[in-house]
Amino acid sequence: MPELDILPVDAATACLVGRVWRPELDGPSVVTIRDGAVFDICDAVCTMRDLCETEDPAGLVSGTDGCFIGTLEDIVARSHEVGQDLSGPLLLAPIDLQAVKALGVTFIASLLERVIEERAGGDPLKATIFRADIETLLGNDLARLQPGSAEADLLKERLVEHGLWSQYLEVGIGPDPEVFTKAQPLSCVGYGANIGILSTSSWNNPEPEVALAVSSCGRPVGATLANDVNLRDYEGRSALLLGKAKDNNASCAVGPFLRLFDNGFDLDDVRNIEIELKVNGEDGFELSGSSSLMQISRDPSALITHVIGPNNQYPDGLLLLLGTMFAPTQDRDEPGKGFTHKPGDKVRIYTEKLGCLSNVVRYCHECPPWTVGVAYLMRNLFLRGLF
Repeated sequence: MPELDILPVDAATACLVGRVWRPELDGPSVVTIRDGAVFDICDAVCTMRDLCETEDPAGLVSGTDGCFIGTLEDIVARSHEVGQDLSGPLLLAPIDLQAVKALGVTFIASLLERVIEERAGGDPLKATIFRADIETLLGNDLARLQPGSAEADLLKERLVEHGLWSQYLEVGIGPDPEVFTKAQPLSCVGYGANIGILSTSSWNNPEPEVALAVSSCGRPVGATLANDVNLRDYEGRSALLLGKAKDNNASCAVGPFLRLFDNGFDLDDVRNIEIELKVNGEDGFELSGSSSLMQISRDPSALITHVIGPNNQYPDGLLLLLGTMFAPTQDRDEPGKGFTHKPGDKVRIYTEKLGCLSNVVRYCHECPPWTVGVAYLMRNLFLRGLF
């Protein structure tokens, strides 16, 4: 994984858009990246929501000159939370008014870990006791199943008879996937920002994912990277604590940019993405992992239909996190306790087609509070004459 390769390997031909905070305007701007330079395109489209709702987002961006606001190198350097320079533009998450939804247990590896969490009641020491037995019992059967199929129904009947059915198996191989609200519109953090965990959590991990930007009519228009930080101890204690495990201050990082679909990048490219993750702790601990969209149990287009359609409308569109197969089990401190974050961990998520999302872990209460909501954005755009 390149150390600071924020851009895709084919950035010269990619249509990349994002958002930056412009301190002289006290607000955010929609930008595009061209040859290492950042251009404000708010005169053409003032929100990412509006851009994603156009008939041809990539065509609109390529046909807009924009206003030069700085080099990407300078803005990236300024955006890191440690030593952050507030005197100039800073990178933000590349979405704004869209709902932020996420999918759970869409990979067999993460499905097995959720079942283990449930059996262990959120205790990482107990998890090691159950892991080998559950993988032996379910791993081979689950890997070949199509969710919602007749074969999946037969496996469910067999597991129920043995008292081994789980709510996670229900959404993993049943007809309906798990869909939840990960974060509120405008609450996600971007490249370089601190990303938060609760100080009361003793078992948590990053979840490197691909996220799709979906328009209000259910059309995917682009993709980006996301970190769906998860508190495994909270969810393991009870699935009803999912909101506490997932939706906290700075607990969702998105970026660095949204890559719009065009003739050189589409949903088929997303289906073949390989994500690399690396965690470097201040204690010298290192963790590496990967997640392949080729191993997802439901196709991304099918997952979209479960989230938006006749029964669920999102007039401002949505960002849909597709889930991860990454669930680290490597011991960090005591044998058998597995992996958990520590403040200061540097988390980097990378894929060739989407670039690199980099963040540093802090406790939620130590991360900058979320203050710029929808009302602030609307007032700011109005005062700038963009409405």
